[in-house]
Amino acid sequence: AHGVPMLPFYIFYSCFGFQRIGDLVWTAADARSRGFLLGATAGRTTLSGEGLQHEDGSSHILFSTVPNCVAYDPAFGYEVTAIVRDGMRRMLENQEDVFYYVTVMNENYIHPAMPASAEEGILRGMYRLREGKSKKGAPTVQLLGSGTILREVLAAADLLEKDWTIAADVWSVTSFTELRRDGMGAERWNRLHPDAQPKQSWVEQSLAKTSGPVIAASDYMRALPDMIRTWVSRKYVVLGTDGFGRSDGRAALRDFFEVDRNHVVVAALKALADEGAIDRKIVRRAIEKYGIAAERPNPWDV
Repeated sequence: AHGVPMLPFYIFYSCFGFQRIGDLVWTAADARSRGFLLGATAGRTTLSGEGLQHEDGSSHILFSTVPNCVAYDPAFGYEVTAIVRDGMRRMLENQEDVFYYVTVMNENYIHPAMPASAEEGILRGMYRLREGKSKKGAPTVQLLGSGTILREVLAAADLLEKDWTIAADVWSVTSFTELRRDGMGAERWNRLHPDAQPKQSWVEQSLAKTSGPVIAASDYMRALPDMIRTWVSRKYVVLGTDGFGRSDGRAALRDFFEVDRNHVVVAALKALADEGAIDRKIVRRAIEKYGIAAERPNPWDV
């Protein structure tokens, strides 16, 4: 009798994952294992009240070092569905020796239907979730968000449009790791084919027809969104959760690490001011309006 092919699903606290079973992760990689690792309660601000050991700002950086690990940080159910379905196709149908690391959250929120033509971007690492309401001549920004912080980025886009008349496109970044690998692949191909039409990375293709500075916010350390800086050809500002975990509510934690909607708005306004698109006084007004404590210490220093 032929055995039934199976793919294991292993669920654990995402922060504990690489810290506690790192040797086993590498053993699985060396053995060409297949399956899904689900990093639950992912991100440094999604699981409140338990401090550093349960607040994950580094697992996606750690898993990015494993060459045959495909890592995603989805925000919505349809993204998870697309990722798991594609993983099953690759590992079962195509018999690829890869395994998946997918982070999931414990926060309750509404999950919309999948936008049309989004699946390719979900799997490749980013897609435009919402296009800004642009008025002729109005400044525009591109907001990138992933995982649980994507909802803060969506809220920041609303504030930019309502409070400051700034059009903001919102992009869901499902995998900075896959975007980086794709970018490195395009870069290598171009280097080895100097006479051919250059290839563009998925980041470059996605942003090609957009305008304005690019702001990325993540529930992970800034090193994660920094992975794609090479392929963002204009001003790129990253926000992340560098520092120790904290025992507090989600809203307070996101304010502390400066990844909430208010800090995303200020980062976007400052980038526009640096480019001369708006007056710098608007940035100061926004800092005052949202009650941001400009003189408090860096989150990673306390």
